Amino acid sequence: MNATQEKLKVQLEQAIVAAFGADFAGVDPILVSASNPKFGDYQANVALSLSKKKGLQPRAIAQAIVEKLDVSEICEPPEIAGPGFINLKLKTVYLEAQLNAIQTDPRLGVLAAKTPRKEIVDFSSPNIAKEMHVGHLRSTIIGDSIARILEFQGHDVLRLNHVGDWGTQFGMLIAYLREVYPDALTTANALDIGDLVSFYRKAKLRFDTDAAFQETARQEVVRLQAGAEDTLHAWKLLCEQSRLEFQIVYDLLNVEIIERGESFYNSLLYGVVEDLEKSGLLVENQGAKCVFLEGFTNREGEPLPLIVQKSDGGYNYATTDLASLRYRIQQDEAKRIIYVTDAGQGNHFAQFFQVARKAGWIPDDVELVHVPFGLVLGEDGKKFKTRSGDTVRLRDLLDEAVSRSHADLKTRLQEEERQETEEFINEVARVVGISAVKYADLSQNRTSNYIFSYDKMLDLKGNTAPYMLYVYARIQGISRKGDINFEELGNNAVLLQHETELALAKYLLQLDEVISSVEQDLLPNRLCEYLYELSKKFNQFYDRNQGVQVLDAQEPQRTSRLVLCDLTARTLKLGLLLLGIQVLERM
Repeated sequence: MNATQEKLKVQLEQAIVAAFGADFAGVDPILVSASNPKFGDYQANVALSLSKKKGLQPRAIAQAIVEKLDVSEICEPPEIAGPGFINLKLKTVYLEAQLNAIQTDPRLGVLAAKTPRKEIVDFSSPNIAKEMHVGHLRSTIIGDSIARILEFQGHDVLRLNHVGDWGTQFGMLIAYLREVYPDALTTANALDIGDLVSFYRKAKLRFDTDAAFQETARQEVVRLQAGAEDTLHAWKLLCEQSRLEFQIVYDLLNVEIIERGESFYNSLLYGVVEDLEKSGLLVENQGAKCVFLEGFTNREGEPLPLIVQKSDGGYNYATTDLASLRYRIQQDEAKRIIYVTDAGQGNHFAQFFQVARKAGWIPDDVELVHVPFGLVLGEDGKKFKTRSGDTVRLRDLLDEAVSRSHADLKTRLQEEERQETEEFINEVARVVGISAVKYADLSQNRTSNYIFSYDKMLDLKGNTAPYMLYVYARIQGISRKGDINFEELGNNAVLLQHETELALAKYLLQLDEVISSVEQDLLPNRLCEYLYELSKKFNQFYDRNQGVQVLDAQEPQRTSRLVLCDLTARTLKLGLLLLGIQVLERM
């Protein structure tokens, strides 16, 4: 809720008490943004809900509230419409004052969280010895954006990369490499990531078909867990090789993240099982140690167990996740822990969250949140793959986006008969290409699948990153054309005289509400929708009557309109930054 809406809500609550007595303190005035500008800016719908309690017609309820309502500093006189809606229209002078107040504020009027807290965002999480692919795209981009917004709000955010760097797959890979490429286990960078992935696939095939090799691989796991020097050295080399490849992708995406893999919690796994046993939650089932869950059943309708120690004494993902959860609460002292993974893992999180709660490991002031997301689909509506049917490498996807952006830019420059340096072309192509991929993902409701289309995401029109970047660059073009330094405008009075100026002003003042909602609901697409609508409203302001008079306007309108341009550009820049997107001064 933005500051204006908060003020109106308080005034409405006071008017309800004044009209009907102290028993109605705390009644929600049901204040929402008006669906149609002709009804004003806000609408209070409380009269309908109070009519039964008071035995009065909704319009009579609304009239009684309005008679006690004082919003004269903010709004025009309230109007009652339909069956009892209270419509509120913001005063122009109030809007001007609000814009004047945020002109020199680097946060553009967005207040930081009242009670900052330690928050952990667990995202990306690739596996060692495998390349990052399109399946890691959403987790990495959504997680980074959520972390950026929480950091901007003043929270202490720990960005964690829970990489798969432990377990049976390493015994399998090390055992295979001992046979076919022993240098890879003793020499740094002996393999590139492509070769390592190829060897991993061959090792997996061997493991699935060769019982003797399975046993050899298991012995390597035992040696790794016991800390055998040669096996541990080999494991470290394999991890480092993958880590270098991961970093190339993170650098391309401008994502910062701290690696804390499964191996980090290895020494804590025994304690997890021991504590669950002490709490009486563990049940032995076919040799495995399990916790039976409420609300989860198998096909036969029997309670479903969560295995925390396998019959051979080994541990699994659930054990590691329980250990990491305890560590994050007890050692990191996190108050909200956010896991950004695909929706298919929803049951897993619900299950181990339930076990942790049953064990009493989750304090009342700690919130656990699974942030699920849907699949990336090809234009055929099926899971996005290469023509050969393989999973798309994330690095290839990003390179292709930049390459297509480069070709589009070259074509546009030829059409406009513009000459630009190769350095300029390469930089714009890089920013637009990477931004297009990020924005196309973030602009979707994360809970839904979405269709990946280079043509759509690179379009200069519509709800795309190139469109937003173009609007920002267009505003910077105004400053270049008029030799205006926006930073030197100072604190000048905004005068809102045209309906497009009013519409733009009202939207600029909604930024705090949008960021607050994303902070709570963790849906970055809401910020994308806001930036798209803001861009459209700026273009309507700029284009009215075949081009709004900005540079050629008379004072004080000229400076006022320049301030509106500057506030729009700064809002776009801030919003895109929170999405992990870099702006361009020229395109």
